[in-house]
Amino acid sequence: MPEAAATLRTQLIAAARRMTAAGLNKGTAGNLSVRCVDRGEAGYLITPTGMAYDTLTPEDVVFMRLDGTYAGLHGNRRKPSSEWRFHRDLYAARPEAGAVLHAHSPFAVSLACLRRDIPPFHYMIARFGGDTLRCSAYATFGSQELSDAALAALEGRTACLLANHGMLVYGRDLDQALDFGVELECLCEQYWRACQLGAPVLLDATEMATVLEKFAGYGQQS
Repeated sequence: MPEAAATLRTQLIAAARRMTAAGLNKGTAGNLSVRCVDRGEAGYLITPTGMAYDTLTPEDVVFMRLDGTYAGLHGNRRKPSSEWRFHRDLYAARPEAGAVLHAHSPFAVSLACLRRDIPPFHYMIARFGGDTLRCSAYATFGSQELSDAALAALEGRTACLLANHGMLVYGRDLDQALDFGVELECLCEQYWRACQLGAPVLLDATEMATVLEKFAGYGQQS
């Protein structure tokens, strides 16, 4: 396989293992993908279904075209994650998306099971593009209905919760997608803990607009 694609396969596996080390997933839960061009074809690499990340080799990673096909392509020998649809649809809808992460992390799942949006209890909510973090409508895992619900919840955002399911984030590359996943789980935990003591005091729309403006250049070095 081309060197660039081979390198991305190795990087994808390493990032998937970091998801587990960060406490975002256990066992075979969750999935991760990265946009790529392999042998002249545009598509993405995605973790296979039903395999623990610590057992993966580069040959287990699945290449998928943006039309959702994968069988017999580029040496594929595994089936892709059952959630490949929202990966495909995100890459098609968001040109800026370079990597997509889905996890069943404890606090994100807890809030998703309440089907609760996360309000602006903390200014870091703006890190994901808006003044709330939305929870999508519920749909069966792996379905087109779930992908449609996820993309609706991601309108103007880089992250959302999936009702009774988990989290979904995207970033410009694998590192940023993983960072966003860790940050989202941290915010979910903080919100959950604050709610144990009462109703958190929320930041108003004016303050969140100010924060959103500041985040436009956040983390950029001159």
